[in-house]
Amino acid sequence: MTTSARPPAGHGYAGASPPAADPRGGAGGAGGVGGAPTERLAERLGPYRLIQRIGQGGMGVVHLALDPSGRAVAIKVLRPHIADDPEARDRLQRELDTLARVDHPRVAPVFDADISGPLPYLVTRYIGGDPLDDVVTAYGPLSGPALLTLAQGLADALDAIHAAGIVHRDLKPGNVMLDDDGLPVLIDFGIAHVADDVRLTSSGLVMGTPGYLAPEIIEGADVTEATDWWGWAATLAYAATGRPPFGAGGMDVVLARVRGGQFDLAGVDPRLASWLAAALSPDPGQRPSSHELLAGLRHYADAGSATTVLPAHPDVDLTAPVVTQRHTRALPQEAGAPESWPPPGASQQPVPDPQGWGQEVSTWEEEWSVEPGQADPRIGRPDRSGTLLAGVALTGALAANAPMAALLLALVWAWVARFADKAMTSLLLRRHEFGHRRRDVPLSIALSPVHVVTAALAAVLGALLPVFVGLAMVFCVALALAAAAGGAPTPVNPLGLGVGAVASLLMAWWGPGGASLRRGTRSMVRGVVRPGLPTDIVVGALVVASLALAGWAFLRGGSVFWWPLSAPPGFLGPLPTGR
Repeated sequence: MTTSARPPAGHGYAGASPPAADPRGGAGGAGGVGGAPTERLAERLGPYRLIQRIGQGGMGVVHLALDPSGRAVAIKVLRPHIADDPEARDRLQRELDTLARVDHPRVAPVFDADISGPLPYLVTRYIGGDPLDDVVTAYGPLSGPALLTLAQGLADALDAIHAAGIVHRDLKPGNVMLDDDGLPVLIDFGIAHVADDVRLTSSGLVMGTPGYLAPEIIEGADVTEATDWWGWAATLAYAATGRPPFGAGGMDVVLARVRGGQFDLAGVDPRLASWLAAALSPDPGQRPSSHELLAGLRHYADAGSATTVLPAHPDVDLTAPVVTQRHTRALPQEAGAPESWPPPGASQQPVPDPQGWGQEVSTWEEEWSVEPGQADPRIGRPDRSGTLLAGVALTGALAANAPMAALLLALVWAWVARFADKAMTSLLLRRHEFGHRRRDVPLSIALSPVHVVTAALAAVLGALLPVFVGLAMVFCVALALAAAAGGAPTPVNPLGLGVGAVASLLMAWWGPGGASLRRGTRSMVRGVVRPGLPTDIVVGALVVASLALAGWAFLRGGSVFWWPLSAPPGFLGPLPTGR
């Protein structure tokens, strides 16, 4: 009963065939384009017969089910490991109370619920469609009538929930389902609240997606209807471009862009761009009212400009380049041009950076954070290649002076990095399947001795081939120097030892078993060395140390320290010349 992948009714999808399914899903939909993988079930939940799993998130799983009369419904069920969490039940109760106040076709209605049972669940209308983000991913950005249908439908939904005194707070592409007719339906009211309720504390901040959290939520200011209209504009910007309007990356980076109004509207219809730019202002008082926004939408629907009722936004340049999702920066316009955010021509206001760490922010919390069913959070994070190359240079320079010390240092680093990777991967796999549990930390500690031993074995075995390659390079350099200068080839040469060390490191990095070393090393660097100024300082120190060691080796005239050995190994003696 899962719907097939197809664009909803209407015109305006740029793109071709849909991509392979991605394990994501929105509450209440079938996930046909890129939703969660469907799973046949043969279970009952109360009076409902579960048919398929059609979506999942960190807190719950969504099933397609049949009620006693045979009507298809969507059931959101809390995951077993958090079903006893009072906060999770409170959130589900809040969603129930919110949906009970709204009756509108663009809002998924609630039919039934059991919040106090062993497996709390919420029964809503089944929407035979796909989340907006999956549709855009599969078919490209929306334009023309399709974009207008989305904008007007979501506006109608917001009018209805605001009339009931509710603020959704979490309007984003993943919470918008497009039904079989291409009409949007707003879902997931888990963090919505009634206007006269006490505002959520800062713990509510983590319940949203950073690029779609309105600036006033981030700042802890009053949440009003303007908050939802900001989310409406951000969702339309995504639909019109196929890109998050504030890019991707670490939470701190994206939130800083939101606070600074640094959005990317490159590619948006010129008749719509300034209108969206005004709606995305970080200051609620500077945003157009809902009436002005809808008036602009009507002008656009009549083939006019949406900005007719608004002042022009001079900072929007429709020739701005596309944002890369991996590194969250704009592609340079010319070869060698520096990367920056926002893209040239987009909003150029400075990004607030109270910590002074620069643009890319990486923390151990983000590195280890994963929800059930999500991919490895380490995927797509900064590679920190510059820092790693500086470390390689330092190791090579150290090997030119004290090769055995450099070898021991590399082995210890490989051991620690592989241990970090094994411990982290083990934790992430458990959380991927079961979510966060109180026993995570004790279990990780209990498994540490196992990871220490296996990491040590992997480090030693993984070093065999790289050491062989390094030695081969040492002899190659010795032969090359002898051919150039004459005399017997001498492997004990600082240049050969340094080049051999670098070759050995590259083989360890890219050779058999190198994936664990790469993951662990990058995780350690991201967790210990903060981006921006701290990284610049560390890289600079490594480069200076490398140059100093190289200069020292040159000034000593080829003398090498073999600590902890008293002399070089016998196989590194002078090679026979054949005379």
